[in-house]
Amino acid sequence: MQHSDTAQTQQADETVVVHVQLRPRRGSTRRCLAELAALAAAHPAVAFSVTGLGKDERVVRVTVGVELGPREAIARFSPQAQAAYSFVSDLFTVLYDHMPVYTAEPAAAERAAAEVLLLAGDDVDVAAAPELLALA
Repeated sequence: MQHSDTAQTQQADETVVVHVQLRPRRGSTRRCLAELAALAAAHPAVAFSVTGLGKDERVVRVTVGVELGPREAIARFSPQAQAAYSFVSDLFTVLYDHMPVYTAEPAAAERAAAEVLLLAGDDVDVAAAPELLALA
């Protein structure tokens, strides 16, 4: 019985992350990332990161992981969860042109490409950096 109590406590303390994928057309990737940065500035209390980066023939797939908070706090609709829900709502309304959809956790190759983008920071020209997407 004690084992199940420990497992339930660990599950309640687990941080829940929701993944939203933005799919800007290739020529709009830089604008999408700029709009995402502006949205982040408008929601400073929300913890999120670019968790995946991929591509296909027409679009770039930018996956954003938003931390909703611990499972138990979400159930009580904590201030952290409310702020995260507001951010996710704004992802869908403000970045509507970039076709946001809920998605699963990104694959390893997409996570690796996102890490390259994040490590490059301001030095990267997203529109002219196909090597970032070669990993995807």
